[in-house]
Amino acid sequence: MRVFSGYELLWLFFLYSFLGWILETVTATLRQRKFSNRGLVNGPFCVMYGITAVLISVGLQELTGFWLFLFSMVYATVIEWIGGHLIEKAFKERWWDYSDVKWNLDGYICFPASFLWGILGFVSVTWGNALTWKLLSFLPTLLMHILLLVLMAVMAIDITASFLLLIKKGPNLEQWAAANEQLDKVSDHLSFLITQWIEKRIRKAYPKVKKVRKAEKSAEEGVFAEGCGFYKLMLLFIIGAFLGDIVETIFCRATMGYWMSRSSLVWGPFSIVWGLALALVKLLLYKYKDHSDSFLFMMGTLLGGGYEYLCSVFTEIFFGKVFWDYSELPFNFGGRINLLYCFFWGIAAVIWFKKVYPVLSAWIEKIPVLPGKIITWMLTVFMFVNIIVSSMALVRYDQRAKGIVTENTVLEWVDTHFDDDRMKQIYPKAKATD
Repeated sequence: MRVFSGYELLWLFFLYSFLGWILETVTATLRQRKFSNRGLVNGPFCVMYGITAVLISVGLQELTGFWLFLFSMVYATVIEWIGGHLIEKAFKERWWDYSDVKWNLDGYICFPASFLWGILGFVSVTWGNALTWKLLSFLPTLLMHILLLVLMAVMAIDITASFLLLIKKGPNLEQWAAANEQLDKVSDHLSFLITQWIEKRIRKAYPKVKKVRKAEKSAEEGVFAEGCGFYKLMLLFIIGAFLGDIVETIFCRATMGYWMSRSSLVWGPFSIVWGLALALVKLLLYKYKDHSDSFLFMMGTLLGGGYEYLCSVFTEIFFGKVFWDYSELPFNFGGRINLLYCFFWGIAAVIWFKKVYPVLSAWIEKIPVLPGKIITWMLTVFMFVNIIVSSMALVRYDQRAKGIVTENTVLEWVDTHFDDDRMKQIYPKAKATD
């Protein structure tokens, strides 16, 4: 499996962001019968294409044929869905709307667009990336580094302009304007031109832009972790990581006949894969909790399988270890996922929303506000340190297997406290990659 350098990933991001901008601009121009710049803000970039290209290039590089198309379609569709809702949350607007297209979900994704995403992902991984490396190899290295710095600067300007637009269109507009009156006239005039230009471009690029009414706040005051904020998600992550580890441990005992650690971390019974999954499913699928069981099962199966595959790829890349291998199970895919466990993800989604989450959420919200915040932050710090130490321990585990010696004091401490015997106890199924 190829490990991409930061330099290569940046070039993939900018190249596909630019190509995506061209595609969106041409498409919008043809539909509206006039030129329409489809860049997100100032620069000629559609960052959603860049992010998707990087994710697909790294995560799906082993796939070919139909499976590459299918997984590209799934990952890109999820990114488009998340991006649409993030833009709506930030700007209180819809920048695209597929509501009039058949088989759409929330108006942000639809089957025809997803199908196109699958084709683009297939083409990019199969031919596009190789062509990119070939073209870059013909150009002087120094020139490409300078150009990359320029592109990064342009992107930084884009981000700054986006922030200005958000402030311009957000609450407390009068206070923002009053504060800017104290600034230099030239700076004030420039910021005004930037925000006006961005707004004009957004209106041209997204003619179906709709204002989204801000949801009314609950009349109930003083409820801890209400809704979908940091405290609720963090506690769901921690509780999900704990429950996931317990479930996997019991499952291994029932199927293999012996107890075995299934923890992702060096301290405590926590499975990060499960914790992240339950926190993400709250974000992605909660608004569909009242849909049919079959809908939740289908979405859980599809998204859970894609999520587990991606986790397998990235843990192998970053830690040099394979933590699970389903090669001996029927209907497996590269040993990373298999059909039976994908069905488990679907069943888990139904049970989570219909049975577990309502009770768990009610329990969390009964915690007093101040103690709840203190407990959550203490657990957050613990999990952060736990993840950092576990990552260092796994990296050193892989390095020791390759004969790499360290003279770093911190890493020597890691070697002392998490030697090979200890790591084999914590990660009994982990095996080095070839």
